[in-house]
Amino acid sequence: MTFDRAIKIAPSILSADFANFGREIRAIEAQGADWVHVDVMDGHFVPNLTFGPPAVKAFRPHVKTVMDVHLMIAPVDPWIEAYADAGADVLTAHLEAGPHIHRTLQAIRAAGMKAGVALNPGTPAQAVAHLLDLADLVLVMTVNPGFGGQKFIDMTDKIRALRAMIGDRPIHVQVDGGVDPATAPLVAEAGADVLVAGSAVFRGGSVDNPAVYGDNIRAIRAAATTSRAAA
Repeated sequence: MTFDRAIKIAPSILSADFANFGREIRAIEAQGADWVHVDVMDGHFVPNLTFGPPAVKAFRPHVKTVMDVHLMIAPVDPWIEAYADAGADVLTAHLEAGPHIHRTLQAIRAAGMKAGVALNPGTPAQAVAHLLDLADLVLVMTVNPGFGGQKFIDMTDKIRALRAMIGDRPIHVQVDGGVDPATAPLVAEAGADVLVAGSAVFRGGSVDNPAVYGDNIRAIRAAATTSRAAA
């Protein structure tokens, strides 16, 4: 992975057709996805259950861009090696998932992955002030984690605070939750550069009609890019 602050669209395959993950991944990449976002949930840290390491390993051969794995699980540390072995390029853990997030980020990097730290809506930007030199990505949740398709929570002040704290460090600011062409300009103008979108990408399309995915991706990217240029 090379670092730049260009807008990146990372479709969440939580909104894909579960019976066709390989084809869905290939379709969104062919239609312009920059990263592929994989939401891992444990039914404990969040009220839903999704993909374990074997599923993520099965996705890996289909992902030609960046496999961005978001762990909504607790504890995290016992699973870091498993997701490294599964092929994650970026592994993001929640600050709220345990008492030793500093050690968690160290372990993610030691396993050869980029390290992300996620913040729930109720967690302030300042909570990561002493973690930035260990982070490659900060994820701002704009919904409460656990389910796709939720309504966007305005976290633009938090995003701005994070961008100011990050300064010139090569750290991505990612936003996840309720991102669509209406909300993408808000987060992009505030400083986000990686936009996770699930239902807003997959809505209306299918593996047999993937052009809709491309239309949706382009609409989100255009809205975000225009807003950033105007800022």
